[in-house]
Amino acid sequence: MTAPLPRTQDNALLADAGEGTAVQLQGIVKSYSGNTVLHGVDLDIAPGEFVSLLGPSGCGKTTLLRVLAGLEGSDSGAVMLGGKDVSRIPTNKRDIGMVFQSYSLFPHLRVVENTAFGLRRRGVGKADAAKRALDALALVGLQEHADKFPHQLSGGQQQRVALARALVTEPKVLLLDEPLSALDAKVRVQLRDEIRRIQLRLGITTVFVTHDQEEALAVSDRIAVMSAGRIEQIGSPEELYGAPATASVAAFVGLSSVVGGTADGASVEVWGQTIPLQTPATGPVDVYLRPENVVFAEGADASVRGTVEESTFLGSMRRTVVRTEAGERVTVQHAPGIRPSFGDAVGIALLAEPVAARPRA
Repeated sequence: MTAPLPRTQDNALLADAGEGTAVQLQGIVKSYSGNTVLHGVDLDIAPGEFVSLLGPSGCGKTTLLRVLAGLEGSDSGAVMLGGKDVSRIPTNKRDIGMVFQSYSLFPHLRVVENTAFGLRRRGVGKADAAKRALDALALVGLQEHADKFPHQLSGGQQQRVALARALVTEPKVLLLDEPLSALDAKVRVQLRDEIRRIQLRLGITTVFVTHDQEEALAVSDRIAVMSAGRIEQIGSPEELYGAPATASVAAFVGLSSVVGGTADGASVEVWGQTIPLQTPATGPVDVYLRPENVVFAEGADASVRGTVEESTFLGSMRRTVVRTEAGERVTVQHAPGIRPSFGDAVGIALLAEPVAARPRA
């Protein structure tokens, strides 16, 4: 069970919490050996906002974060923090806290000394640094482990220490570079939720890099979906899931089945049903169907028939994969009490919810 956050009056970091700092990335271009990995990226982040950079490996999200941190220089463009251009200011002068995937703790220093390290480097006295380090450890629920060494902690606890170390200097912006990917599933969810709680309490502007869509959907105010060095779409989790701007966003955010259809402007015909399109298209298209918008149907209500290939119990719901007579594999999300068996012949239909589509290659 996660320990409650300390009261504001008991913790200097909470007492001094502000409203965050605006972050602007303007036309960021970055190349390596002639290979452009960021193509003029623009991104505006409001003070106190939690924004995730989401995308597959190699899409440029970590490079963009490193440019924001000052760990990489850009070929062109500007990094603005609080309205000030910091593009040519070194990392240690940008007032940024950063947490990496690797914990990067000093094995010979106790937890409180690891946490206070950045303060000591900035000339803060030993006693004051220790007090502020304990405040930061209290934020992440580790004050009772202050005198331990890193090897005496679990992986999740070590990552909490890394988070406390990033927060203790009270940075204007917090950057998180896939900080949860090395943890097991249960710890990952606990720490993910804890990071969000702390971020909301502190009001600190946060940029979170992840390839895990569930993480991004769970904690973000907005998500920037990246592909091939560009931002495909930025919006709230609800906007990205319910109204993806492109087929690639629909394919990456959430689960979709891809089937053929024929588009005619604002709608598309799939299995004889006419379904609204999220963006206009014409001609043969690939259509992205969310599993919750596909239902079992009987008799004349079925738009297409198929055979059950697999069915997975997920607690509050079940997902069943149906192979249609045309060979398309379609996932149906339904109540767990409906228990299809392998090989069952079933009918399915679509709800009249808008769908994403792209021209068929």
